[in-house]
Amino acid sequence: MTRKGQRACGREKYLFQRETQLRRSERTWQGALAASRRLARLTLSLLLVLTMSGVHAQTLQVLHWWKSTSENKAINLLSDRLADENLELKNVLIPGGSGVGAGIVLKSRVLAGDAPQVAQLNGPVTLGEWADLGLLHEFDAVAETGKWERLLHPSLMALVQPRGHVIAAPLGIHRINTLFYNRKLLARFDIAPPQTWAEFDRAAARLQQAGVVVLAQSSEPWQVATLFETLVLAEGGAKFYGDLFVRKDARAFADLRLEHALRRFRGLKKYMASPVQERPWTDIARQLAEGSAAMMVMGDFVKGELNAWGYPTDGVFGCTPVPETGELFLYDIDTLVMIAGDGSDRRAQEKLALVVTSAATQADYNQIKGSIPALRNPDLSKMDSWSRASYKLYARGSAVQVPSLTHRMATDEMTREAMVAAVHRFFVNDTISVAEIQRRLALIAAATSRK
Repeated sequence: MTRKGQRACGREKYLFQRETQLRRSERTWQGALAASRRLARLTLSLLLVLTMSGVHAQTLQVLHWWKSTSENKAINLLSDRLADENLELKNVLIPGGSGVGAGIVLKSRVLAGDAPQVAQLNGPVTLGEWADLGLLHEFDAVAETGKWERLLHPSLMALVQPRGHVIAAPLGIHRINTLFYNRKLLARFDIAPPQTWAEFDRAAARLQQAGVVVLAQSSEPWQVATLFETLVLAEGGAKFYGDLFVRKDARAFADLRLEHALRRFRGLKKYMASPVQERPWTDIARQLAEGSAAMMVMGDFVKGELNAWGYPTDGVFGCTPVPETGELFLYDIDTLVMIAGDGSDRRAQEKLALVVTSAATQADYNQIKGSIPALRNPDLSKMDSWSRASYKLYARGSAVQVPSLTHRMATDEMTREAMVAAVHRFFVNDTISVAEIQRRLALIAAATSRK
């Protein structure tokens, strides 16, 4: 073949290959275009389905004062459970261990017409007052659907329907009269957890002689008042405690049992670090866990916090009732209320109430929080030794259940604040006599009874 023929043949071969490449490219492009069209149709269909099904999560603002590690874990659990129901929980955290700040913020937001949909409100009197103002959404139908009459303890049902209508969802029950102890420290000195105040004093003397801080304590008013009320319960029992802080019987404030409780209360200061500083309860719990102090009196939410830090119950620490209160349960109950609005959030609020009272949520939430479920028949397998013992005691009924003054279960907010302040002044000022604080508490009870 001539050179010219070879060149012609080469051009034909090149053109053939180029045409083949173009055809392949066209097929690839057409395939990609078809795939793109299919993807667009699928995306459009999906968007239509999502829009029609209302998949966008509805947001509920929840105002609360849970700030610690365990409290954060507990609220995150609730958020996850609500996300499964297409509800988004937006936390409105108002720091403060006693919840005073949260109550003030909630009132101001309601007055400003900017109320959250959900709020933490504790205590039968507080719940009743808010209900009387028409500020809380009633959800009797939810309680009926959830069979709350059979599901919850009778005391819980009485709490969440103070005026005959259900206006709160219970989360869990805390036992306030709990004595925490560092197991290693007590074992080092061959000391058993004290069950009486005589045993406590003997243990304290040995620990103090060895240079150990016996009792971890903050001077923060509500923490001081928590210690005080457990001593009153130990000295006088459930009826006397109720005469003082629930019924506000004037004669009870002159009783020798209150005098004895106040003397022990002040006497315990010698077993604390000096001076007693005002510190968050989490810092005091850290002292106990790290061995800087041997014992601590506080609600079982401390157990939840220690667990969250990696300290299992009956490991580094142990729990026992405050001396001479073993057959009584001084309680605090966490509840959520649904703030009444224009009705657009009603279904979401009701769904939240059903979720937080479900058996699964109750078991997991209270395991994190350190409390016991509000249910009559909870899953005992998810409880540690202290929670099981607490549950069995609480389930015995009203004879052993004592409402906490400090934690808003016993009386109205005005009485509580005044008594906590008076007790705190007595604790920090040794010049105030026992007789004087007795008279002061009696005056507060009398004044608030007439309001």
